[in-house]
Amino acid sequence: MGAQQEKKPSEERKHKSTQNNTQTSQVQWGRAWEVDWFSLASVLFLLMFAPLIVYYFIMSCDQYQCSLMNPLIDLLTRNKHLSDIWNKTPMLTYKAAGIYALWVTFQVVLYICLPDFCHKFLPRYVGGVQEGAVTPAGIVNKYEINGLQAWIFTHVLWFANAYYFHYFSPTIIFDNWIPLMWCANILGYVVSTFAMIKGYFFPTNPKDCKFTGNFFYDYMMGIEFNPRIGKWFDFKLFFNGRPGIVAWTLINLSYAAKQQELYGQVTNSMILVNVLQGIYVLDFFWNEAWYLKTIDICHDHFGWYLGWGDCVWLPYLYTLQGLYLVYHPVQLGTANAIGILILGFIGYYIFRMTNHQKDLFRRTNGNCKIWGKKPEYIECSYMSVEGTKYYSKLMTSGFWGWARHFNYTGDLMGSLAYCLACGFEYILPYFYIVYMTILLTHRCIRDEHRCLSKYGKDWKRYTAAVPYRLLPGVF
Repeated sequence: MGAQQEKKPSEERKHKSTQNNTQTSQVQWGRAWEVDWFSLASVLFLLMFAPLIVYYFIMSCDQYQCSLMNPLIDLLTRNKHLSDIWNKTPMLTYKAAGIYALWVTFQVVLYICLPDFCHKFLPRYVGGVQEGAVTPAGIVNKYEINGLQAWIFTHVLWFANAYYFHYFSPTIIFDNWIPLMWCANILGYVVSTFAMIKGYFFPTNPKDCKFTGNFFYDYMMGIEFNPRIGKWFDFKLFFNGRPGIVAWTLINLSYAAKQQELYGQVTNSMILVNVLQGIYVLDFFWNEAWYLKTIDICHDHFGWYLGWGDCVWLPYLYTLQGLYLVYHPVQLGTANAIGILILGFIGYYIFRMTNHQKDLFRRTNGNCKIWGKKPEYIECSYMSVEGTKYYSKLMTSGFWGWARHFNYTGDLMGSLAYCLACGFEYILPYFYIVYMTILLTHRCIRDEHRCLSKYGKDWKRYTAAVPYRLLPGVF
């Protein structure tokens, strides 16, 4: 949904009621204050099985050429035991631990020690110190936006090594992929556990904490809204973007290098995956300031869901297409390659232009043109925990008049293009589109539940004006 926010203190005094506002705020932002049985069951399922899912997918490629069925068949027919599969799995090594520790430390240094300079010479790029959205407690955090700079710096060093210095092989990530997975898991669990302890004993802002009393739910969904160390190290911004997303393109490049090493060429399908996913990653960092207004930063608390998810789930399952193409190099026909490229570009165009319309609407307070006309909108109001009244404008023009989450539709088109590049021999590369469909559909519902709690009857007016969520005329 396209939204713009503003604060009107003079009207705050007319409507302020601290007790009622505090109660209202408990359902307006972030995760739940109380846990129903279904939510708890979902949390327990993910905590138990999400790490196993990651292991199963990566193990299937390492031992079964990316077949998801053959491991099950072997186990059911007793051709192999679990211990046989486990014993063939590479374990944590000192080399992998050293690589991963150096990688994370390097990204931390780039994040907190190197103020952004890209915004000084790149036209229309927004970097440097930027303000985030208002938190439930009415706080506006400041962030050092330097992700694009970190990405460029990292990749310049990568290519300098690959073509000049030769300190390490470009296949280093693929060659240590499973040992690195154990390192990523350790970091994911350590940072999630630390975040929970911090939320209990030394939170950055106690008013932005939520406790349900259920250990598992609080551990997964997080207690603190914006946990920080010092002035600038923000857990959510760092782990959402780095080290996982900076690594995304490096991982794909390592896959391409391995394909070159094994087969003497890089297939056009591998190039497509690198290009299309590279565009997505670059878009993320080019618009990192805009990302401060998205659901991950504006609504989600920081727990295992983000901490472990960004360390393990994202780099290991979002890159399955490139991993698959190492084991099964697919050379697409020209027409198929062009068709997939066009689908990816159209998906990206919809994703980017939809978000651009929302950002333009927000920045200009609606004083702009969308598709050549002044945008239409519905004005809504909501309260912070402090009792301050804020106003939002929900746009009903442009792509946002077609569907309430049309940016997700473009995202799904791009996700499908990644998968189609791998052909149809195995199902494993298509996990991504299945997962993204579930994730974004659930996010639609989750976001709209929050918005209904936040805006009340104003949200019902908005959904009446824009009745579809993802697909106009369908859903």
